[in-house]
Amino acid sequence: MNLNNTQELQKNKTYALTATALMTAVTCILAPLSVPIGPVPISLTNFVIFLSLYLLNWKKGTLSLLIYLLLGLAGLPVFSGFAGGIAKLAGPTGGYIIGFIPMAIVAGIIIDKFHQRWIQILAMIIGTAICYAFGTVWFCFQSGYTVAAALAVCVIPFIPADLIKIVIVTIIGPMIRKRLGTVIE
Repeated sequence: MNLNNTQELQKNKTYALTATALMTAVTCILAPLSVPIGPVPISLTNFVIFLSLYLLNWKKGTLSLLIYLLLGLAGLPVFSGFAGGIAKLAGPTGGYIIGFIPMAIVAGIIIDKFHQRWIQILAMIIGTAICYAFGTVWFCFQSGYTVAAALAVCVIPFIPADLIKIVIVTIIGPMIRKRLGTVIE
């Protein structure tokens, strides 16, 4: 390997690390902003996770999310409503936060693999449904709600806003990615 290749490889690694850290910071800034509409607030967390997947790739986007979760677990007020700590994850809405992990993995892999927008939208809808499932099961376990009652307060009111966020990310994600370049493994 010559010096130019080594320098280019180091530059790519530095860029990837910086971009991952930057998207973690963006998540920490936007995720706490929320509108409380019941037991689960509307937040920008899934929006920024999907944007991270477009800008980084599924592995680095998920890594960015995991770092965000660890920061919140450590007590930093990065979760919705400026909350943090293990109590938030163990509380009734913690399943939705944990559900972001499989959401990011599933949607991210499909976004990376398929470049048709309708498939990417479908991937984010499937990822969101997985997050809803994790969160609803945990919410029912923690609160004693029936599945129907939990869906009525924790899922159905969020579907329109989540669809709007998905459409916005599908529009701006590829544009930003094109301008910034992708973070290549």
